[in-house]
Amino acid sequence: MHTTTPNFLFLILFSLLLSSLFTIATSSESETEDETQFSYIEDTGKGPKRWGQINPDWKACGNGAMQSPIDLLDARVQVLPNLEKLKRDYKPAPAVVKNRGHDVTVEWKGYAGKININGTYFKLQQCHWHSPSEHTFNGSRYNLELHVIHLSSDEKIAVIGITYKYGRADPFLTRMLRHIDSLPVGEEKELGIVNPGDIKFGSRKYYRYIGSLTVPPCTEGVIWTISKKVRTATREQVRALRKAVQDGYEANARPSQEVDGRTVLLYKPSLRRGST
Repeated sequence: MHTTTPNFLFLILFSLLLSSLFTIATSSESETEDETQFSYIEDTGKGPKRWGQINPDWKACGNGAMQSPIDLLDARVQVLPNLEKLKRDYKPAPAVVKNRGHDVTVEWKGYAGKININGTYFKLQQCHWHSPSEHTFNGSRYNLELHVIHLSSDEKIAVIGITYKYGRADPFLTRMLRHIDSLPVGEEKELGIVNPGDIKFGSRKYYRYIGSLTVPPCTEGVIWTISKKVRTATREQVRALRKAVQDGYEANARPSQEVDGRTVLLYKPSLRRGST
């Protein structure tokens, strides 16, 4: 990993990048919920390579320079121990689960807390799953990825991504499965109070870069925080998510996009502070 440039220069550059992009990603350009408009299968004519041609509002999917997901390649990552740890302050709140056809989503209807990125607060909105994982690590794709979506007061987007490999059951997903199994495409079900703090994030190490939504309209300017730790979920849990979504979306991961010279940071706390 490259460490030749002083850390403070990267911090300054990244802050400037955030400032310039904060005017781009807004909730008015949030993920489309009409699963019939696009597909993950290329031979349908509506696959990822054609997303940018389906709808004029989706042009970024085809010609954007900051698209997601990407491959988190060690050789291009800039290690920054001076980046702040991810600050989460979540609260239990009423939520619903939706089967959007292209994914399964848990959406909080009340105030469910927030995260703090460089002094900007982003309120928790929803989370959803992709299988296999959308982000890759040195070319390796895992079995599942959870996206936790947040919005700032001026409707800018920040997403936390968590990847999973096969292993022990994920506790949060275990609580959701009995609702997901019986949920038809296009419908939602009330969950009562759901504590987002039950989502396990793993270690404090994370990747940070500027990217986009991974489904149309592929809005750019999204702040991505990807947990470095790969967590576990059972084959049965992943199978249940795939079974729930509409035919053609059992694999609902967008292919990796070009990095195009973007800076990818890795927060790795100094070991002398006793961090993990």
